[in-house]
Amino acid sequence: MMNTIRAGRLRGRIIVIVWLCVIFLAWQETSFVLADVVKDKMASKTLPYMHLVVLNLFSRGALIFSHAGQTLSRALIGFIFGAGSGFLLALVMSLAVVAERMIFPYLLISQMIPILGLAPVLTGIIGDIGQTRIFIAAFITFFPVAANTLTGFKSVDPEKITLMYSLAAGKGTIYRKLMIPAALPFLFSGMKIAAPMAVTAAILVDTLGGASGLGYLITYSLYGGIPIMVFWSTVLLSAALGILSCQAIVMIEKICIPYKYGGR
Repeated sequence: MMNTIRAGRLRGRIIVIVWLCVIFLAWQETSFVLADVVKDKMASKTLPYMHLVVLNLFSRGALIFSHAGQTLSRALIGFIFGAGSGFLLALVMSLAVVAERMIFPYLLISQMIPILGLAPVLTGIIGDIGQTRIFIAAFITFFPVAANTLTGFKSVDPEKITLMYSLAAGKGTIYRKLMIPAALPFLFSGMKIAAPMAVTAAILVDTLGGASGLGYLITYSLYGGIPIMVFWSTVLLSAALGILSCQAIVMIEKICIPYKYGGR
């Protein structure tokens, strides 16, 4: 079984490497076609070579990474609040069917609100773009965590719950020893969905008038305030941060529930 798990991990890493190579080569080829075949004078701005984008990322690292820190810190705070609130609400809905019937439909409706429409309203109410980033990141995180965790609670075999009741286990013991451990894989699945979304939401809020953050750099470079190469470097870094945020949750998951990955 361990060999099968290791082979699966190796296969997954190979697939990731292959996809990264394909994206890199496709980007480079498209840039070459625009610059040397089509002779587009704006090719360096339309789609510069990826290796130049990466070099610019390191040459202007102090600027870009300082703004990335602003965005990530707000996204992380919002993610923690959203994940915690989502877990607690899922716990309440699993304890009381009436609460689920009353709350869950409104959770679905809340996800129909466009973030780009909600963010300016919240900024006007709160008056602080930083706090708006946190709220939007929490709002984005809340639903996938709550929905997935509730599914995890419902996945427990009723016969196991009945057996624990027959052994005089209380509600708290059942949740601590059976329900919550069973729901943890679902909780982390929701967090893996929500983490990149929280980063993306924080970046989108930055574009609405903030004076810092990755979204601010994207907007400012598009309007010519700073070199356009910063735009591409920021976009590349934003994509990388979204992927890394998901991988960070995977690493935490391996520590918290190693049995899912073949550990003890």
